[in-house]
Amino acid sequence: MSAPVIDAHHHLWTADYPWLASEPELAPIRRDYGVNDLRANLKDAGVDRTILVEADWGHPSETVEFLHLAGAVDEIAGVVGFIDLLDPHLANTLSRYANHPRARFLVGLRDQVQGRPDPDFLARPEVITALRAVAGTVPTFDLVVRVDQLPAAAKAAAAVPELGFVLDHLGKPQVRDGDAGLKAWREAVTPLAKQPNVTAKLSGLVTEADWRHWTPNDLRPFVQTALELFGPDRLMFGSDWPVCELAATYTRVKDALTEVLGRTDPDVFGGTAARTYQLGES
Repeated sequence: MSAPVIDAHHHLWTADYPWLASEPELAPIRRDYGVNDLRANLKDAGVDRTILVEADWGHPSETVEFLHLAGAVDEIAGVVGFIDLLDPHLANTLSRYANHPRARFLVGLRDQVQGRPDPDFLARPEVITALRAVAGTVPTFDLVVRVDQLPAAAKAAAAVPELGFVLDHLGKPQVRDGDAGLKAWREAVTPLAKQPNVTAKLSGLVTEADWRHWTPNDLRPFVQTALELFGPDRLMFGSDWPVCELAATYTRVKDALTEVLGRTDPDVFGGTAARTYQLGES
């Protein structure tokens, strides 16, 4: 029996999430995306299990709802929930998560760091303290960051070695800028890749490319650089669905990555996610 194919990064949401109304170009994905939509895409793409990631509702109630959902939907293997690293009640939130009856599905947490203007946010002393508290609750912290925030992310990973850090969307390189985007991103991400407690997701790249005209060749130098810096045993496939629908279908995203890699790598398409998120462990 072959190992399951795992999508390490997707979302579910309803049309009333505030950020969906923030930009006119988001109109194509401003609708409800539920379990039936997910299952249809998984079937078409040949994906077995998934990691459901918080979708910027900005409140712990979303995580609580997602944990209930994970317990009811076989395809959802784990949840990366929401956390505000500056929350004065962080300890209470972590305790609420830890005591949830389906807490076993909580495999990670993330803060919407990309929305914070400070490029050095993750290196601030109070944030490092918060990340150490997170390490006592979950095995990983997902980094949703901009390129200019990558150096601080490297400092955080070095300061909290007991916590696994997962770089979402490779740190959002500017794929549409071609060689210039590649150069700026490579310089910023290299120190982070040197930290042994960091893995990265090959996700979100199509929406950093030209939405209408991208091809797998546009993604290729970024994926190849990630392979060089992280290796396949620290990389994982993520669809970033439904966000990806701004530029591509779920299946096209998976097929493009397979084309760039030249095969369905067993680490990238399942093994790394299973190890990183400790799927199947009690």
